Amino acid sequence: MTTSTKKSVSNARVILLALAGALGGFLFGFDSSVINGAVDAIQGSFELSPAVTGFAVAVALLGCAVGAYLGGGFADRWGRIRVMILGAALFLVSSIGSGLAFGVFDLIIWRLIGGLGIGIASVIAPAYIAEISPRQIRGRLASLQQLAITLGIFAALLSDALFAASAGGAEGQLWFGLEAWRWMFMACAVPAVVYGIVAFTLPESPRYLVLKDREEEARGIIARIWPGGEEDRAIRDIHDAIANDRRAERSGSLRGKAFGLKPIVWTGIILSVFQQFVGINVIFYYSTTLWQAVGFKESQSFVISVITSITNVAVTFVAILLVDRIGRRPILLAGSVGMTLSLGALALAFSQASVVNGQPDLPGAWGPIALVGANVFVVCFGASWGPLVWVLLGEIFPNDIRAKALGIGAAAQWIANFIVTVTFPPLAAASLPLTYGLYTLFAALSFVFVLTKIPETNGMSLEEANAILPPKNSAKRKDPAVSRSHP
Repeated sequence: MTTSTKKSVSNARVILLALAGALGGFLFGFDSSVINGAVDAIQGSFELSPAVTGFAVAVALLGCAVGAYLGGGFADRWGRIRVMILGAALFLVSSIGSGLAFGVFDLIIWRLIGGLGIGIASVIAPAYIAEISPRQIRGRLASLQQLAITLGIFAALLSDALFAASAGGAEGQLWFGLEAWRWMFMACAVPAVVYGIVAFTLPESPRYLVLKDREEEARGIIARIWPGGEEDRAIRDIHDAIANDRRAERSGSLRGKAFGLKPIVWTGIILSVFQQFVGINVIFYYSTTLWQAVGFKESQSFVISVITSITNVAVTFVAILLVDRIGRRPILLAGSVGMTLSLGALALAFSQASVVNGQPDLPGAWGPIALVGANVFVVCFGASWGPLVWVLLGEIFPNDIRAKALGIGAAAQWIANFIVTVTFPPLAAASLPLTYGLYTLFAALSFVFVLTKIPETNGMSLEEANAILPPKNSAKRKDPAVSRSHP
């Protein structure tokens, strides 16, 4: 077998392992979005107020924050594979429990358990993919996580639509006398079981094995998945990375003069908050409810939600193709402009709604305008702020605080997501134009923030990217090459 043939076989094997690991991302997307089609039915079945409905939807995000915080520690203690299996078990228990919930209180508990699984998957899947991937193709394989999440969202919304169509509505009865909305939740048991079974077949991460002084096992796995005699170099790189991480834990500090944190940490937090405060997850958690609220039939609302999720998958490919060609900053700025205009169109359309038989109705062309505006918003977000915020968070932090700062950034995203999700029902009940006007404002502010605070990091090493942040600290720069890199 020639060297090129061995390399192709090795790459194919690693791609398959990465795809298997990315199933965690699929579950992440599926479980977080499956409630979309069930919101109205849950509110009606349990007679909930808008505020309680919002909390029942958003409570999973609190579990996400806890799961993401604990997931890394569990993975270092028990191994990546065991924690994947734990995540699959939490998904399975949550899906069955949510589907059989007696009331809103136990539904909240089951959703919280599912959130723990989402949080764990959000940490373990990308970590495992990075740790089993050769450095030459690590970036491309890492993008599989984001793609898997969008596919999970699509699968959840599609299954919601199929269950609702089969039962004549989300509150209609299906098998064993259970309503369709309950089967929407229990459908998550299928990918959870698949994920758990697949996890049993995966090799453990070489990094974890070295961390636990099981170097020979790590060497054997590397020899199988990276043939080509790179075992010694890979083991040496892993030892170096572990040593660097331990030094960073001892010396790295997030503390600074800007409200207790370094300015660069605040940059990451604000990026994360803007990513959520434009209201993207309102589309994926509440779109079915939203379209019914402005006059579309339930069946039409499900179809619209599925089309939106397909759009989200497609534009993720666009972002992957363009990020290293055009650069981070231009794409973010263009995304902010597109989001501002599309969200503004949504706010204007909803301001034209009239109440007919107790339900809002969009007259004339305003319905199609709202529909187009929502999908343009998804396109602009999915091709820019969705994936690129994670790219920047991985680039802007210095090595000695990268892990801690990324954890802070991720926590900021979950908290901001929770705030948007829990406040949407009461805000929407009060005024849809005002609600989308707020999201429009945050989209406009995101443009200003990128324009004034975020430099271009495309084509730079991590160290060079760190050196040009914060952008207005040019007086402290000593490297003229770095200074010229600043936009």
